[in-house]
Amino acid sequence: MKKILTVLLAALLFVLAFASCGGGSGEETRNEESGEKVFVYGTTGYGVEMGDEGLNPHHNYSGWSAVRYGVGETLFKFSDSMEPEPWLATGYEFVDDVTVKITLREDVDFTSGRHMDAEAVKECLEHLIQVHDRAPGDLKIASIEADGYVLTIITTEPTPALIHYLCDPYGAIIDMEYGVTEDDNVAGTGPYMAESVSDTEITLVKNEHYWNGTPKVDRVIVRSITDGDTLTMALQSGEIDATYGLPYASYPLFENENYQISSCATSRVFFAQMNFDSPVLQDEKVREAIAMGINKEDFVAVLLDGHGEAAAGAFPDNFSFGNETVNAPAYDPEGARALLAEAGWTDTDGDGYADRDGEPLTIRWLTYPGRQELPLLAQSAQATLGEIGIRVEINSTASHHQYLESGEFDIYASALVTAPTGDPEYFFTTCCLDASAKNAGNYHSDRLEELAKTLHTSFDAGERASLATQMQQQILDDNAYIFASHLQMSIVSRSSVKGLAAHPCDYYEITVDLDVE
Repeated sequence: MKKILTVLLAALLFVLAFASCGGGSGEETRNEESGEKVFVYGTTGYGVEMGDEGLNPHHNYSGWSAVRYGVGETLFKFSDSMEPEPWLATGYEFVDDVTVKITLREDVDFTSGRHMDAEAVKECLEHLIQVHDRAPGDLKIASIEADGYVLTIITTEPTPALIHYLCDPYGAIIDMEYGVTEDDNVAGTGPYMAESVSDTEITLVKNEHYWNGTPKVDRVIVRSITDGDTLTMALQSGEIDATYGLPYASYPLFENENYQISSCATSRVFFAQMNFDSPVLQDEKVREAIAMGINKEDFVAVLLDGHGEAAAGAFPDNFSFGNETVNAPAYDPEGARALLAEAGWTDTDGDGYADRDGEPLTIRWLTYPGRQELPLLAQSAQATLGEIGIRVEINSTASHHQYLESGEFDIYASALVTAPTGDPEYFFTTCCLDASAKNAGNYHSDRLEELAKTLHTSFDAGERASLATQMQQQILDDNAYIFASHLQMSIVSRSSVKGLAAHPCDYYEITVDLDVE
């Protein structure tokens, strides 16, 4: 009934939008008035909540925005099968375990007008490892040498995943002589350059001197629209030409000849981290009961309308170290209640919630609304954990970072692309180790630290997959992380839009192939 009412409401919004906007003529009017080809993109994937505001790849996750919106490019990029292939580079050679020589393209200019050579790339990467929170630990760069169009990187230790890490958007090559402006604009090498940048909107114009062809669209406007109904109406009315992040109930409205939907499976996972500094979660039985009290299958089937995949571990099925290789606690409310009782938590006052020594068992669930799935996951967890006697207090806020810093949470739920480099090491170095920048719950495991050291120096693909499986199982056995679902990425666009397609790595969107007919 809830799904039916949601679809009916969305249908009503469509009728109102159609009536008020002349049947969706916004695109045609916009292009006729400006005299140039304009493309407007609405997305829930840009803004402060995601940590990707601005275009400076050396800040937090803003490299994703630089690459997503056609401003920045990396030395290597991923194919559809998530294999690294040359982009600004033409090839590479591992001279030994700690030395790699990378040859660069010789026909690339920054949008600042400066020519890209090895010295420019060296300046960019050196600045990256000076200021970024994740890159130094990933890349392990000891020194960089530049000679014409040959870049030599020497690492402090064997780094088998180095080329994969150089595909990460933080590795987008920018002109450090141009620098970073006050509004977080940069000079990249992509098909578009930004005229203006804010936390909610980016205005781009085509790069007339792009090395890989001539962009077909004159102007691109990227708008952050976090409200699902607003996003739906904007696409229906023609205010925007395409979108990423539609509410799941809205998809049926666009399954017709006027629109097109490009979808693919990704490694973006919606997951929860336990706060090991929280007294109540230091009890292993309570953590396990929570893991057993979340119904992932119903979350995907009902709240996500089937647009996703219930998760066991950090990686989806299409990885050799994906869901099928690990065992996570199954949904078992009776078993969860029994574990809570063993830990001394029972309902003594008949209010439906477990208590101990007069205190109810309450969990502070921290998340943010920028990803539509996260508030839904919080609601689902609140309902199913409530059934086993755990009171869940939801704090869904764009200011979640301040609560992370203060430690005012018990569980933190977020979204992360766990294998943006096509390699498993990224997730563990980012979220699970003592030195990880995103280890929100201060989780520690001696065994995980040792496995991570072995993974970091292994060049064998089979061994890396085996280690990734063991590492996932370790954090699952410790009930330190709960993986709820993997994202099915979908971009919905008007039928007149060409060259816009979803990609498994979730960060190639605006490219030189984009066109509006």
